[in-house]
Amino acid sequence: MAPQHEIRLAWEAFLLKGQAPQGISQSIASSWERSRKLGVAVERGEAPLAGEPEVFRRRGQNAMLLTAARPALQRSSLLLAEASSMMILSDPSGFIIETAGDPRIVDQGRRNHLEIGGKWEEGAIGTNAIGTALAEGRAVRILGAEHFCEDVQRWACAATPVRYPGDRELLGVVDISGPAQTFNPQSLALAVAISREIEASLDQALKLEHDVLWRYFVAKRSIWLSEEMLLVDSRGSLVHATPKALRTLDGSQPQTLPDAIRAVVRTTPEARWANGFRQQFPNANLEVVKNEGQAIGCVVVLHRSRSRLPAPALGTVSNPLAGFDQILGESAAIREARERARKLAANTLQILIEGETGVGKELFARAIKGAGPNAEGPFVPVNCGGIPHDLIASELFGYAKGAFTGADEHGRAGKIEKASGGVLCLDEIGEMPLDLQAYLLRVLEDRMVYRIGEHEGRTVDIQILSMTNRSLGAEMEAGRFRRDLYHRIAGARVRIPPVRERGDDILLLAERFATAAADKLGRVPDTFATDAAALMMAYRWPGNVRELRNVVETTVALAESGLIEADDLPDEVRTVTPGQEQQPPVARDLREAERQAILAQMRACDGNLTQAARRLGIARSTLYLRLAKYGRRPAVTS
Repeated sequence: MAPQHEIRLAWEAFLLKGQAPQGISQSIASSWERSRKLGVAVERGEAPLAGEPEVFRRRGQNAMLLTAARPALQRSSLLLAEASSMMILSDPSGFIIETAGDPRIVDQGRRNHLEIGGKWEEGAIGTNAIGTALAEGRAVRILGAEHFCEDVQRWACAATPVRYPGDRELLGVVDISGPAQTFNPQSLALAVAISREIEASLDQALKLEHDVLWRYFVAKRSIWLSEEMLLVDSRGSLVHATPKALRTLDGSQPQTLPDAIRAVVRTTPEARWANGFRQQFPNANLEVVKNEGQAIGCVVVLHRSRSRLPAPALGTVSNPLAGFDQILGESAAIREARERARKLAANTLQILIEGETGVGKELFARAIKGAGPNAEGPFVPVNCGGIPHDLIASELFGYAKGAFTGADEHGRAGKIEKASGGVLCLDEIGEMPLDLQAYLLRVLEDRMVYRIGEHEGRTVDIQILSMTNRSLGAEMEAGRFRRDLYHRIAGARVRIPPVRERGDDILLLAERFATAAADKLGRVPDTFATDAAALMMAYRWPGNVRELRNVVETTVALAESGLIEADDLPDEVRTVTPGQEQQPPVARDLREAERQAILAQMRACDGNLTQAARRLGIARSTLYLRLAKYGRRPAVTS
């Protein structure tokens, strides 16, 4: 390695003649040449520095890398504290997303914007370890005068790329930087060691993720035996494919199909994955796989040539103008919820719709909107849990022209503005980040929305229908949900009952789903044998209407005759688990199954009509009439 004074003379000669003299490494000479062609001025002393919104977005995009690097960053804060050095982590574009180490050196870095938010690609600040490691795709060391920009020559830096263990995609760069006069020759070795540690952590996380995906896939394979399936991880990589599905991927466009799949998973919220996959596979059905609440991939079912559209929540055509007459069911529980929602729809109250996953909360929301004063206005649904944290602010509130790098040059209206004059439907409101809850509260109080980067408000007129499967009371107690926001969005509440509280509605919905599924297949509608009907009544349906629909559609697809029997049902329905009602004996027909279910509940409640009616999901008077119909008038208590 040439001495620093010789490198300095070579640098000056390069600036005068445009060619690096002999004795300079080819790597440095090439980087100087790239810097000159990119128009970097040697007088430039600061890298471009982004504002907080862009930093927030970039850190969110690189959350996986930050998580894997956190142990090394924490150690660097201690190990480098007295070593006049700092560790820097950048994304694949050279954008610095984290620093750690000697606080004095971190502070000195701000002079050149060698700090969080600084962009250190070669085109921005010339030859430097981060940018040159990215340009050459390998570990590099840039000492003092080897930097292209003069004021940056006070630094000595060593950097190496970090790659994802599965597909070796570039994730970012680890850099060790410090003053040139105190440079430690082991800095490059340290950077490489930290990079390998991060990659090992990512590899372990990938294996755990794939293990969970495989277990989910095997469980679902027993349900979709006749279908072709893909198993895709959270980065859009293909983990597994059934033989015919693999041939589909290797079809007319073998290169573009995998790229399209990766783009869907990596660039869109999980709530939109299904739509993205259907653009490639029109008959596809997708199930997102989560681990500890985090989406880690999906199972894609490539249905055969029939057109398969997502079925509605309650067995009817799902559309923005859904009405209350499309909410099926005659149980007391669903009738009470339906009537309450119908009455509330006449106003523009902020309504909180509560219920377990899969009960049909959005269908209720659409019905309320369709029957209310804002029926002709827009209906804008937002999944607060399906939008990445760093995007939800711009999605809800919009942004001004030039608010951050990559923003639309004309700015963009957010969901709140788009819903003005109609209804904003906030699904999974309990998952809205706490810092954004204050902004939403301000919108509700002032009826004004401020786009990110703007100081002038825009008037909005919206009704908010919020939906949650969480206990917001518990969320407030835990400090994760604001009490003042709760009282604004819960001006009125509607609870949607789970399927297990809806009694006979289970069979009513099952028959409707079976008819719809048979119609899609061009077959005569299937009927349920009494043993199958009894099992379905006994099962507790933790996934509610959504699970019921999926089970019925799968069973109809696999059924070999027009009669669905107990053996046709999936294992979880055939086997009643502890805590569920015991399966009643096989009956001669559906009416007998109903009679046996009612009598079983009467016995379980020791003749208490009120309790039995509640568990059956019917009115007490209805229960009394049905007992009379069966000729059974046992001594009962109220």
